[in-house]
Amino acid sequence: MSLRIARPAVRLDSVMPRSRGLSWGFALLSGALQVAIFPSISWSALSWVAFVPLLTSLLHEDVRPLGAFFRAYLCGIVWYIGTCFWVFHTVHVYGGLPTFTAIAVVILAGLFLALYHAAFGLFLSVITRRAGSGIALMSAPFLWVAIEFARYHISGAPWDFLGTALVDNASVARIATWSGVYGVSFAVFAVNAMIASGFVIQGRTLGLAGVLLGVALFAGRYYQPPPVKATHMATLVQQDLPIAGEPWTVERFDRTLADLTELSRANTLGGGATPTLIVWPESPAPFYVNDVKFRSWLSALATDRKAYVIAGSIATTGPADAHEYFNSALLVAPTGAAIDRYDKVRLVPFGEYVPFQQYLGFIESLVREVSRFTPGQERKVLTLDGRKVGVFICYEAAFPGEVREFAANGAQVFVNISNDDWFGDYGAPGQHLNLARMRAIENHRWLLRATNSGITAAIDPYGRIVAQAPRHLRTTLQAPYGYEEAMTFYTRHGDWFPWTCAIISFVALVLPARRRRS
Repeated sequence: MSLRIARPAVRLDSVMPRSRGLSWGFALLSGALQVAIFPSISWSALSWVAFVPLLTSLLHEDVRPLGAFFRAYLCGIVWYIGTCFWVFHTVHVYGGLPTFTAIAVVILAGLFLALYHAAFGLFLSVITRRAGSGIALMSAPFLWVAIEFARYHISGAPWDFLGTALVDNASVARIATWSGVYGVSFAVFAVNAMIASGFVIQGRTLGLAGVLLGVALFAGRYYQPPPVKATHMATLVQQDLPIAGEPWTVERFDRTLADLTELSRANTLGGGATPTLIVWPESPAPFYVNDVKFRSWLSALATDRKAYVIAGSIATTGPADAHEYFNSALLVAPTGAAIDRYDKVRLVPFGEYVPFQQYLGFIESLVREVSRFTPGQERKVLTLDGRKVGVFICYEAAFPGEVREFAANGAQVFVNISNDDWFGDYGAPGQHLNLARMRAIENHRWLLRATNSGITAAIDPYGRIVAQAPRHLRTTLQAPYGYEEAMTFYTRHGDWFPWTCAIISFVALVLPARRRRS
């Protein structure tokens, strides 16, 4: 099989109608397919072909870089708005923005984040014009991973990386133990590039090979590794407390604490040589670490059940007139003593703080629920009877490099506490769950996920959900888990793979321009 890279032997306009409209339509189609592979639709099988229309639209030497930029930009706008439409619910229902303003926020966010798709299209077009379609096709998977890596580090928005769509495919997802989610993204994009070669260059054999490879990799989802033995049991408390509505009076506060404590007691396995664990989620209730009443309830629960308790709460430091507030996870020992806490490091922009506040302070007057939290300073690992637990809070589940630090620091099991009620019922809860599942796969760790209103689940080191609570119900989940000692290659070495992809992409961009035949 020969791959000619000097000049495309099969031109795009020889296999398709000569229509710019068709090419733009391909960009739209690709955006729609990318939306479909993530929750709530979750047709992950489409991930193997979702980028074929976009690549076919871009990888043609008559497409100028500016045209490629805008075609990919259109694709990105469709992808972002279609995948993250739930932002409207958050800023409208809980942020208090009027309908029109909330829609504008979603559109503006889409226009911004779609610039990463646009950058991919621009750079790919530059490579095509300098080195030919063949080199561009080979460079595309590296470039896509580099763009995802840039989205993480430049904008702090690693939501729905391509590889996350494959969390149910245990065979392919295991690539993440070596490279993080980026390796899975690379594999999926490489298959798309192979299939696209059948339309762009003299690569029909390669295109057919891509189809067969995609089918084989898709079939990997039907292979399941043997069950991972769970050695412990935890009680995950799903509080199901409304974010807005009835004000927090003393009576309501006391009643809520009494109900949650009784719920935790009634369903907790007792005693034994192995200490039990009770997890309360990130909560909309005003649970403050230094509130004597809150601490006394948790202390009584821990001593009564001889269990460790991890509870989402708010910590304060500093003088009364200049408090710093932290979104925290408090650890209470079976003795009843509060022995440690983890303060959330990665805060939600425009939710827990306003970035560039000197310029964007007006946001607080528009969105009533913007908080002023201070970020924590370290990925602290909590110790439970000699065992190490890494607790990350809500949005932090989206950050592979940062969750990895917990395992690198010795965490043998992960706990993720969250309040996904902010997102509404569609899209985001499932997307957020899949992000957490990928973190379990990357580091080969059990993950206990306790949320306010769902999705509460126990996840094994292969990312499989082994127990799950129904949504929008005040309940508990008896969650099996175990402690894992071994570190994966990704845990030990971090983001070596996306850095490699970034370097290869740069080299492809600066390759000497080839000579064109007259």
